[in-house]
Order: sequence, then C-alpha cells, then structure tokens
Amino acid sequence: MTLFGLPWILRPQTSHRNCVCTWVVFIIVVVFIVVEKQYAYLRCVLVEEALRRIRSVADYQFGKGVGAKLFSEGVKILYSRNTGRIRYVYLGSERLATMRPTDGLFSLSIAGARRLVQNTSLANCFVTVRDDVSRFIADGGDVFAAHVVRVDDDVRAKDEVVVRDEKGEVLAVGRAALSSEEMRAFKKGVAVKVRRGIKGES
Repeated sequence: MTLFGLPWILRPQTSHRNCVCTWVVFIIVVVFIVVEKQYAYLRCVLVEEALRRIRSVADYQFGKGVGAKLFSEGVKILYSRNTGRIRYVYLGSERLATMRPTDGLFSLSIAGARRLVQNTSLANCFVTVRDDVSRFIADGGDVFAAHVVRVDDDVRAKDEVVVRDEKGEVLAVGRAALSSEEMRAFKKGVAVKVRRGIKGES
C-alpha cells in the first residue's frame, strides 16, 4: 500500500506484539519441559542399567541372587572421574564395595561384608576361622591355613572373601591366597591376605 507514491508501513499493534511474545515464551517453556522429561527418562534408564550391571557382577562373583541382596534399590553408584567407569557403591553414607579397574570385580568393605553375612544361604565367599584367633584377624592380621575351620567350596585363590568367626560374625575382608581345597589340606602358609579388619573400619 502506498500513500502519495510512498510505501505505507503498517506498524504492528502493541497487542499483536504482546501476543507474539506470549507464544514465543509458551513454545520455549514447552520445549524446556519436553527436554527435561527426556533427560530424566534417560537418566533413569542409565541408573537402572548400572544397577543391573553391578548386581550381575556380584552374582557372578559371590553367588547367584547375591546382587539384589547386596545392592538394594537405594544404593548410590559413583563413577571414576578419569575413566567414567563405575568405581564405588554406597548405601547411605556407607561404602559397600569398590569396583576394581584391573578386573571389573568388587572389593568389599566391612559394611558390604556384613550385608553378605545376612544372606549366607546365597553367598559362597566365606572363610570361618577359630575363635581364638579372632582378635588377631579383626586387627588386620592375615588368615593362616591352620586358622581355618570352614571354607565355602567355591573359593579359589585370588577370590574376594569374607572372614568370620565361629559364631558367624564378620572379622575381616580380603583375598584368598589358596583355594578351598588347599585351605583344608594345608597346615601352614597364608590362606587369606586380609585387606581390612573390623577394628580398622571407622
């Protein structure tokens, strides 16, 4: 449209500009909500996948069914800043286990060991020692073959194990230096290299 040969510029009304701005804000809010929901869904999927993974590793390492008992729905999974891989598993403020980067298996804390003791029918990682050496083991001393009273059949050298006294109380955690057959047969030598006794857990 022209006026006296000059273009006539229609200036938008204020109400029209306000309407456009409202629609722009509305679209931005909708997009934000959609993205946020997608992110929350993706995060939920990743958490569930990580939980399935650590439970699967625990089942393989300690016995079928142990994973769900050791790592309940409320656990917190922390990742290594350097590798982005799973590193620690916590329940509340207590660390239950550390995933070793060397082999992808777990090293148990005393708190994790105590949770396993609550499910002895499922786990196969226990070494029972004589009560008269309990204090020595609880202080972090290694388990010798002569100390062993009972050991689960599936224990092999280098396996993660929980050391208990004859009453079933946790004394220490560590790694087997001998297989279950060797622990029963030998009278000398280290059976379990203890990593931590209960008196060193604070």
